[in-house]
Amino acid sequence: MAKAAIMGYGTVGSGVYDIIKTNAEKLSRSSNGEEIELKYILDIRDFDNHPEKELFTKDFNDILSDGEVSVVAEVMGGLHPAYEFTKQLLEAGKSVVTSNKELVATYGEELLAIAREKNVNYFFEASVGGGIPVIRPIHQCLTANNIIRIAGILNGTTNYILNQMIKNGKTFDSALKDAQAKGFAERNPAADIEGHDACRKIAILASLASGKTIDYNDIETEGITSITLDDVKYAAAMDSAVKLIGYAYFNEDGTVYSIVSPMIIKNDSPLSGVDGVFNAILITGDCVGDVMFYGKGAGKLPTASAVVADIVDAVKHRVTSKKIFWEKQTDNVMAHKDSRKFSYFIRTADNAENIRKIFGKCEFVDNIADGESAFVSEPLTQSEADEKTAELRNVITKLRVMD
Repeated sequence: MAKAAIMGYGTVGSGVYDIIKTNAEKLSRSSNGEEIELKYILDIRDFDNHPEKELFTKDFNDILSDGEVSVVAEVMGGLHPAYEFTKQLLEAGKSVVTSNKELVATYGEELLAIAREKNVNYFFEASVGGGIPVIRPIHQCLTANNIIRIAGILNGTTNYILNQMIKNGKTFDSALKDAQAKGFAERNPAADIEGHDACRKIAILASLASGKTIDYNDIETEGITSITLDDVKYAAAMDSAVKLIGYAYFNEDGTVYSIVSPMIIKNDSPLSGVDGVFNAILITGDCVGDVMFYGKGAGKLPTASAVVADIVDAVKHRVTSKKIFWEKQTDNVMAHKDSRKFSYFIRTADNAENIRKIFGKCEFVDNIADGESAFVSEPLTQSEADEKTAELRNVITKLRVMD
């Protein structure tokens, strides 16, 4: 029998408990016949009405010092004390699984190295995409491929807001209030709408795919706060949609170009039709071509299902460390901002004649708003796009068009 513990009994932690209790027989079969038993739940709050209140402890050392506990689910969130607790558990020879994207993106390299040294495992399938399996497929199923590109809708809150603008004609502010009312957005939604959540997730995926640490602080990040209803209408007129995309391109020289930005996505891309709070990750391999992983990117049971799957995997590999890791970054692996070219959708108060003079060949879009011009440029580097738009009068919008 494998003994497990949960650290944090919030939305995800309670989901982990429910799945382990409800699907115990299935989990045992998946763990080569070994039953998984919960021994502790760590939380600073009281749960006197819980049917198994005897499981709860407020003392982390109860878990750390118990030699019977072999795997711990860290679903506390945040960096501290999650980092300190996880590090101590790994050093004590216990496997840890987590849904904590901030922790993995910040300390993943160090924690994976400790797990490797101690011959235990640090798994984090739920840290990206909630219940969508994507970490394990990159590490295992796509291992024969050189990953060329990852482009993902990695934040359900922003996708819901943009979808409300697209489908129901709501303004950004109105759609945000609706998302908050439905519980899809936090009272302080900055991490979502400013792109920081998606940034941490693409950093994890890029690190895993490249085998090198991609620091999320090095990724240019732009959220959706400046997207207007007119932007959405223009995109629709172009048979496209506006989506917040976490993007990583893996160059042949080993460098990685990565950004988080709202982009114009053509309707023939499978990412275009991803609605509501759903997430999707489009991965391009040199052998397999395009594959997409789609599903609910958050929520109690979807995220908890990925955490529990990692618990099962940790139990199955209790005496071996699976070789999931990325190397410490010795040289700067982030590609220059001009290493990729994009076409740009631009709205401006300038006239068509001056636009053609500055940009040369471009494709104009029928005007949605009076007193402006809208067009799509030829592919440009970021510096070229910045220099050219600086010559225009009153640039209203500048969005990349995803390649």
